[in-house]
Amino acid sequence: MRLNLESKSVAIALAVAVLLIFGIFPITLLVIDAFTFEGGFSLANFREVYANPANLAAVWNTIKAAGLTMVIGTVLSFPLAWLVGRTDLPFKNVFRTLIIVPYLVPPFVGAIAWGYLANPRIGYLNQWIRALFPGFQQGPLNIYTMAGMIWVLVLFYFPFSFLSISRALEKMDPSLEEAARISGASPLRVLRDITIPLTAPAIAAGALLVFVAVASAFGIPSLIGGQARIQVVTTRIISYVYVGTPEAMHEATALAVVLLVLSVVALWLANWYLAKREYFTLGGKSTRPTVVELGRWKWPAVALFTLVCFVFAVLPVMALVMTSLVKTMGRGFALDNLTLDLWKSVLQDDDTWRTMRTSLYSSILAATASIVVGLLIAYLKVKTRMRFRTIPDFLATFCNATPGIVLALGLIIAFSGKYGVNLYGTFWILVVAYFVRHLSYAVRQAAAALEQVHPSLEEAALSSGAGWFRVFKDVTIPLIGPSLIGGWFLVFMPSFYELTMSVLLYSSKATPVGYHLFHLSSYASPQSAAVLSVLILILVLIGNLLMRWLSRGKVSL
Repeated sequence: MRLNLESKSVAIALAVAVLLIFGIFPITLLVIDAFTFEGGFSLANFREVYANPANLAAVWNTIKAAGLTMVIGTVLSFPLAWLVGRTDLPFKNVFRTLIIVPYLVPPFVGAIAWGYLANPRIGYLNQWIRALFPGFQQGPLNIYTMAGMIWVLVLFYFPFSFLSISRALEKMDPSLEEAARISGASPLRVLRDITIPLTAPAIAAGALLVFVAVASAFGIPSLIGGQARIQVVTTRIISYVYVGTPEAMHEATALAVVLLVLSVVALWLANWYLAKREYFTLGGKSTRPTVVELGRWKWPAVALFTLVCFVFAVLPVMALVMTSLVKTMGRGFALDNLTLDLWKSVLQDDDTWRTMRTSLYSSILAATASIVVGLLIAYLKVKTRMRFRTIPDFLATFCNATPGIVLALGLIIAFSGKYGVNLYGTFWILVVAYFVRHLSYAVRQAAAALEQVHPSLEEAALSSGAGWFRVFKDVTIPLIGPSLIGGWFLVFMPSFYELTMSVLLYSSKATPVGYHLFHLSSYASPQSAAVLSVLILILVLIGNLLMRWLSRGKVSL
């Protein structure tokens, strides 16, 4: 029995040690570096950074973009979630699937697509508008503005809010709504006085998640805002790191700490508000909510939802496919302008397959490490009574909440040789970054599955003389296998097309496909980027279908 306890403790201790070394240690060093000047504690780095008007403008642009995206996304999400969750809207399942398609599309791929659609000179939407209204010489749409950047941010980050509100509506006890209707309240008054107040915690939590995601974003601000010379905190951090001097690195860490604090405080507020108010929204038993009849508004609602889904989900994908099949964008989709030359060029390019292999191998390793470490952390939380058993789970969540740009900068500081290990510029720093960033997905999946395993099954095996490791391997893991497979894919998919950390951590010997696509779109060949974007979308779709199948429908993106 003592051997069982020791083997379990050693395995869990190793998992926690890996998290501390590769996750918490780099973030801690980054914070220390931000407050260090000439060998001692100082606020000089912060004074230097925020004395620069360009940095102050970047902070303001970040807050403005994140705040407006949060407000617009939340205002948009609630009526859509209510229509699919509480009304007799036809084709609800189809609409529910289509409306979260932007959640499956890498945001920087979405930025590329909208660049094709609303480029003021050759964008498809502008070509179509000018064909209908010849008075326009250029435009009238211009995606390369603050408004254009916020538009794209809303499209690809509002699903965070939509999913949060949808889940709250599904879990909410409908008895209060039914009581209000019986007492004669109109559907609009029930919505205003009952539904919205009860779902307020989820609305607030979803809004804060949108704010954090947008504040941490790099792809859309760089590809859309960069054309308009709109700088945000993430793009300023990268510009400092690219300078490469010690002074620039100090200033990058000072900016990163502000972004870290902003993100952590917002997520803490979201969790605190949900924990404080959740009992108002949940009923004691699961009951089917009363469906609100839309009456004469049913088909106008269908038309509205169809338009929203077309603009949000179908139009960007159309733009990518069209651009990948034309010789020049300015001539549109005419038959004599169609070609497969771009596809041949991209598919025959060694860089395509080299970067694909880098992303594939690094994502496989990161996902596998996440499942091993995440399972042990989840086991510690769910199946033991050790003191502080929830702390590793909290630390994994903290690493996930840390903006990717901040985590990447911390890894550069920690593993550039100063502390005895040099991973910077190698393939392995990509693996570490993806592992740390997405570990909490594996922990959550494993913890949810372990909670469904009755202790008597493991106790029976232990009482028969089997060791802990054998019980863990032969009993526990097979029982939760589908959920672990789903967790593996939840780490693999975002790691495969990751951009924000890759921009700082790539090297000529280890370039992931996300950075290769960013380079094509920004510098080398914008139209070739369409082909690679379509390939990535196909791989994302295949990955999601595989995840559903292998996890027996328990997990999907």
